[in-house]
Amino acid sequence: MINVGDFVSRNKYNNDMIFKVDKIENDIYYLSGLNIRLYADSTLDDLRKEEDRNEDRSTEEEFLNKLNEDSTEYRSDYFYIPGRILHIDGDNEYLQRCLKFYKSAGITAYGVYESEETLYLNILKYLEDIKPDIVIITGHDAYYKEKGKMENNKTYKNSDNFAKAIRVARNYEKSYDKLKIIAGACQSNYEELIRAGANFASSPKRVNIHALDPAIIAISISKTENTKELNIINLLNKTKCGKDGIGGIKSYGSMYVGYPK
Repeated sequence: MINVGDFVSRNKYNNDMIFKVDKIENDIYYLSGLNIRLYADSTLDDLRKEEDRNEDRSTEEEFLNKLNEDSTEYRSDYFYIPGRILHIDGDNEYLQRCLKFYKSAGITAYGVYESEETLYLNILKYLEDIKPDIVIITGHDAYYKEKGKMENNKTYKNSDNFAKAIRVARNYEKSYDKLKIIAGACQSNYEELIRAGANFASSPKRVNIHALDPAIIAISISKTENTKELNIINLLNKTKCGKDGIGGIKSYGSMYVGYPK
């Protein structure tokens, strides 16, 4: 017996990924990735029940080590104001995990749990309340090849919702330097999200991305001085899936440096 909340893998894909059962309707099991921002559905005969193995969570320390490799060398006589992060997520468990990750990295971030479908309706009030330097628009997504071509936004679960939210955010702040937008999830329509106004987006090769990949990008921007251009290749290499999972435009950091302390 498999119930809502159970952890499962899919026989069809050699049980290579752990999902959580979100809901069951008409004998269809709706699944969200445990560590990967992917949403899927399946029938019972394709599922194998799994234990919560905390799959891949050991990599969080590895992510932090990579982030610290190129961090600013702080001087005791200066003070530093990292970029303000607003993280909006369609998955509350991922949101809480990302907020803990920000804290481990020494960054204060504001988190909002908001359904992908309604995000574009409410994002403006979050931006006006928090006034972030960096906003993350994420949750779950999926590309349904059988529904049509990769260029068609209607062949994705949530790419169109992400794009609409990006347009609202970019209309709120038109400068790509004043508001950095990081958007998308697994297999998202990368080109459309960039066209909508994102600085960084997933997924150039329509691959799955790790739950923490958007947060890794945000932390790097937040802790880089606003006068310094980000090394985009180095930045993408810090993520789990690299340039296949996330891409973007050349951008500057968001941290201000002051003197004296």
